[in-house]
Amino acid sequence: MSLFKALTVKPWEHKGVIGDLDAEAVFDTASEKVALVVFLVIASVIFSMFTVSYFIRMELPDWTPLSEPSQLWINTGLLVISSVLFQVARNIVSTGNRKNITAAFIGGGIFAILFIAGQMLTWQSLQASGYYVASNPANSFFYLLTGLHALHLLGGLWVWSKSSIRLLSGGKPEDLRLSIELCTLYWHFLLIVWLLMFAVLSNT
Repeated sequence: MSLFKALTVKPWEHKGVIGDLDAEAVFDTASEKVALVVFLVIASVIFSMFTVSYFIRMELPDWTPLSEPSQLWINTGLLVISSVLFQVARNIVSTGNRKNITAAFIGGGIFAILFIAGQMLTWQSLQASGYYVASNPANSFFYLLTGLHALHLLGGLWVWSKSSIRLLSGGKPEDLRLSIELCTLYWHFLLIVWLLMFAVLSNT
């Protein structure tokens, strides 16, 4: 019977001390934050792989560089403002203050939506000028990279929309603190990815 108990024991269900460390102190990070970090690592690998493929592909003779539209600079500014507003919301909620948190958090999402709208205008402008997806490998990579980034933003906006509804419905900011922190972290990540991507597209 003792052997059966030893084989069926579930140590992860027990709280206690691991070595000299308190298990509760070690694993006190919210599961949502851990999941987001894991997702960001995976997303970083994906964007890195596409970037490497971009540099390898551009070495072939059929590659014709694409002149990036000036609209991308405006779009970049919109995403920077979005990230800044999310950081403002995070700073407000971390101090326990409620003033202007709704404006900052909602504003961050609105500027992200404007960024995506700006990207769509850029794509339409390129197509109107004859820069189609299949016209050139450089065109294909431009649409692929910017489209992939926009899809990640749309995923973030889905989470943002649910938190915004709760906030506008009278939810307490302190109850939404984790959601605001995660949105802020996610937007900072996407801003960094976009700045790196924009630098690569602009200089190649």
